[in-house]
Amino acid sequence: MALSGKLRSAVIIGGQGIRARKLRTFLSMISLFLGVLAVVAVQAGSEIANRALLADIELQQGRDGSVNVSLPQHAKTVEITQEVLRGHPEVVGATSTKATIGEPGVVAINPGPSPFKYADRSQGSYEVVCEPNGYCEQRRVENPAPPGQAIELQLVGLTGDIRQFRPFQTRAGQWLDFSGEPSLSPGLVLNKEAATGFAQNRVPAQMRLVGGTADATPRILGVVDDGSSMPTAYVRADELFTWLSPGAATPDPRTGGGASMTLYMWPSSEPVVQTLTARLTGVGADPSQLYSNTVNSRERIGSQLDLMRWIFLGMAALVLLIGVAGILNVGLATVGERIEEFALRRAVGTPRLLLAGIVLAETLIIGLLTAAAAIGVGVVGLQLAGKVLGSQTQLLQDVEFPWQAGAAGVVAGLVAGILGGLLPAIRAARIPIATVMRA
Repeated sequence: MALSGKLRSAVIIGGQGIRARKLRTFLSMISLFLGVLAVVAVQAGSEIANRALLADIELQQGRDGSVNVSLPQHAKTVEITQEVLRGHPEVVGATSTKATIGEPGVVAINPGPSPFKYADRSQGSYEVVCEPNGYCEQRRVENPAPPGQAIELQLVGLTGDIRQFRPFQTRAGQWLDFSGEPSLSPGLVLNKEAATGFAQNRVPAQMRLVGGTADATPRILGVVDDGSSMPTAYVRADELFTWLSPGAATPDPRTGGGASMTLYMWPSSEPVVQTLTARLTGVGADPSQLYSNTVNSRERIGSQLDLMRWIFLGMAALVLLIGVAGILNVGLATVGERIEEFALRRAVGTPRLLLAGIVLAETLIIGLLTAAAAIGVGVVGLQLAGKVLGSQTQLLQDVEFPWQAGAAGVVAGLVAGILGGLLPAIRAARIPIATVMRA
């Protein structure tokens, strides 16, 4: 829509005033630049931190609104779950056990499995023994195995693509392919911690599973970032149970062991859980052991993030007010120098409102130009930070400038232009016509 005549005139004359006073305009922009840049930086930083924190939670728990369901622990749990989920790719089942890859009969480099920076082979001299009632205690092994070239992993068997709920980022290679028949050689996708261990140590490609029927020869397919510090590998559940019988898996009284199963799903898939519950109850599983949890991380951490954002925005607003004071000071001085000009305009019939609009248009244009400069510096600065520090800080890897920060910069520029130009505009509108006669 075209601008009205008076508004268009105010913008044109205001632009001419800015062009006629380039140095003064530049000084006004400098005084305002830091304030707008502070607002942009705070908004961008809070948005990036918000996304990074939510992304980390999504890697560990799942996307907001998804549901995690722990199924009852039973010898038939895994077998029944695989059968029911075969026609439901929108629901993913995950079961975990421990695996050791490397030389047989030795203490692994990272017993536990523990992160490699905390690896201590002396942990292999102890074992945890659990009674049938669930009581566990740590006991020293009388004749511990010798240390050797082997890596211990948490092995997670999946019935489908879990990335629809936990968005793992592929760092190398490829993700699991769930199409086609399972391979006799299990394909593993390592997390970053496990990949670090294999890069630092040369171990034989021989995998042993707790409760496994025989050793397998695994294939490394790729590396993902799953947000976990524990060495972990992901495998198709049907390939895992080619070498590990679900019924033979002995549950661990502490953690549930290999006979437990966790579902990742959306609330719309509740009928699948009802079917599984009925099937498991029919084989003797305890339905009271079924636990369901809806992921609502954004709601849980939202208030904390909002409080932090408002605190920093308050500090940025103080810096912005300094810039507004600078524009106000320059605007009052400019109006004082242009009294004769404005009085002459009044004498030839220019309305008071148009005079105020001319002054206000100048400060608004300055505010918008300053906001554009601050946003441009923010975009370039964020890109440079990603290139220079991205390899050291995961927070800055593949980061994009948030549009919310750009919008905040534009709003800050407009607000600064209005606050800095309102008083000079009122003063210009009140200049009497008689002033030109006195001049």
